[in-house]
Amino acid sequence: MDRKIAVVLAGCGYLDGSEIYETTLTLLRLDQLKMPYQCFAPDIDQHDVMDHVTGEPVEGETRNVLRESARLARGKIQPLDELDPDAFDAIIIPGGFGAAKNLCDFAITGDSITILPLLVEKVRPFYEANKPIGMMCIAPVMVPKMLNGSIPVTIGDDASIAGAISAMGGLHRSCSVDNIVIDHEHKVVTTPAYLLAENLDDAARGIFKLVEKIGDMLR
Repeated sequence: MDRKIAVVLAGCGYLDGSEIYETTLTLLRLDQLKMPYQCFAPDIDQHDVMDHVTGEPVEGETRNVLRESARLARGKIQPLDELDPDAFDAIIIPGGFGAAKNLCDFAITGDSITILPLLVEKVRPFYEANKPIGMMCIAPVMVPKMLNGSIPVTIGDDASIAGAISAMGGLHRSCSVDNIVIDHEHKVVTTPAYLLAENLDDAARGIFKLVEKIGDMLR
């Protein structure tokens, strides 16, 4: 398949960036399906820096989202402002707290969410052109405000997060870790990933299905 996929990252590490396993599993399945991809990330400072041993914030330290995301992409990454939606056939956004802190502020403001304007500028054209959009873990909370409140999404079965999606005018569907929620009309696919996954195998089942469905939509 020669369709090209944009993958948007939000740092490196589940507490303050993109979830590493979710990202790796996404790129693995894209590679297995011979779907070329390019990673992008915003060239901005992270909201915070977390110690992944203690789970506590690191005071007085700043990190750049693009540089941290480059760790996941093995340096093959471009600034988000260089993403040309016309040059790509689909877009995928993995989860991790970076999606809820750096791409938007859901982790801080809840349903009063503000989304990074540059991300909206780059993702909306995919929606408007009816190109497939995949989001996993916490990233689907952005759908009601960034795309359309009538699009059903899933973050699993967390009542508080599902309630916040509803409060934003969105539609939440409960979903098991090994499954996906599909909006066929708007070509939006979501899966819970590590909001429910307890191990790599759990996460892989839903993430692989999401990537495969994106591929199916491009046939």
